[in-house]
Amino acid sequence: MTIKAGQHDVAAGGLEALIKAAGPGTGPRPVESWNPPDCGDIGLKIGADGLWLYQGTPIGRMPLVKLFASILRKDADGRTYLVTPVEKIVVEVEDAPFHAVEMAVEGEGVDQSLTFRTNVDDVVTVDAEHTLRFVSAPPDGGLKPYVRVRGRLDALVTRAVYADLVALAVENDAGVLGLWSGGVWWPMA
Repeated sequence: MTIKAGQHDVAAGGLEALIKAAGPGTGPRPVESWNPPDCGDIGLKIGADGLWLYQGTPIGRMPLVKLFASILRKDADGRTYLVTPVEKIVVEVEDAPFHAVEMAVEGEGVDQSLTFRTNVDDVVTVDAEHTLRFVSAPPDGGLKPYVRVRGRLDALVTRAVYADLVALAVENDAGVLGLWSGGVWWPMA
């Protein structure tokens, strides 16, 4: 079985392929342990389509976007910030700060693992810490799936990858449609 998403084909059991596609990087910084003063809003925004903007202009340099993503944090107040040891800056987020653009599947049933790669090359496997949730989306009430990447930051699963999730969905003993990953049942409701 091959899961297709974005520009890559990822074979089942293709966790290595997702990591390779993500490429080298330093990953997220320890922003949860930093407590700098709030420096306000300078016009940074992440659109619902995942596009990063500075004062209304798209940030076209992907290395810069990945750097910003590595210092992103969502606080308990619901606001999202770029955080360094000396300052934090407000970032407006229209939906989710990241998009899950690829998925690899390993195993079946309760032993199944779903691993996602985001648009900024984070790789995360759905489990008790990295949750999968489905939210009703107005106006038609369709479902939007989100996977927890880190802290309070989620990735919206893209439409193409969502179609692959739906193809993997099964009913549990109670007749509820959902997915297994990381030994946890994730209902699609």
